[in-house]
Amino acid sequence: MTRVGPVMDERLILAPGRFAELVIWRVSERVRGSTRRLKYRLALVVEGVCVPRYDNKTGKGDHRHVRGAETRYAFTSYERLLADFWSDVENWRP
Repeated sequence: MTRVGPVMDERLILAPGRFAELVIWRVSERVRGSTRRLKYRLALVVEGVCVPRYDNKTGKGDHRHVRGAETRYAFTSYERLLADFWSDVENWRP
């Protein structure tokens, strides 16, 4: 699989010790375990720990990590992915 080009590659500082990392790439072929040609990793990082993280690691398909648990994620669109991630960020509590 070859990266074709970035859709998004940002790190947003939200507060001291807290940032959001949003990385989405177009890739040359469908990601194994997924139905699209997007490779992504969206993470809220607090004091060095991802809480939550959405990604589609090759072979695992679309999923998210929240408080140490990994669950499947039903990817429907790029816009919905961002909305779901930001909703989790807004609702995250230590």
